[in-house]
Amino acid sequence: SGTLSNVNSAFSADLKLLSTETASGASSLSFTSGIDSTYDVYIFKFIDYNPATDNTHLTFQCSTDGGSNYNTTLTTTVFYARHYESDASVLQYDTGDDQAQGTSYQKVTLGVGNESDASGSGEIYLFAPSSTTYVKHFYATSNLLYALDASTNYFTAGYFNTTSAINAISFKPVTGNFDGTIKMYGL
Repeated sequence: SGTLSNVNSAFSADLKLLSTETASGASSLSFTSGIDSTYDVYIFKFIDYNPATDNTHLTFQCSTDGGSNYNTTLTTTVFYARHYESDASVLQYDTGDDQAQGTSYQKVTLGVGNESDASGSGEIYLFAPSSTTYVKHFYATSNLLYALDASTNYFTAGYFNTTSAINAISFKPVTGNFDGTIKMYGL
């Protein structure tokens, strides 16, 4: 009929909510089941991440052993765009938050404020985690209220350098505890 009314419903029909975890003063959240060969893409949406400690990043790391260890080798790149309440703005490659064959948790937000009205939200796309042939690519984007009163859009991308299947994922702040919701979808 010349309209695109069915495009959105076609994509949303393929997106399946698999699990929801809610943190209330938690030090971490993990998904240790449901990441398998059922879907080619797994999407993790974090909603209203609010750390107890001011200026704290949200991080994630994956596991190939069901969550016994979260230390999968990865290479990443990070940049952000920020707009301050003072009307100043910044677009910057963040060399301090990327990794080159590291095993640390990867930052997916910049430092979020801990005020009651401060939070960060975003999503991570993890591609073909069950592949035993190729490395596992991902990208993440988030928007947050930076601790210094600025709106920040934070971009992270990279790959887990393993041909083992990834079957668990963990989220945690750099320090302290946090509140928020994380949803896992299959696509």
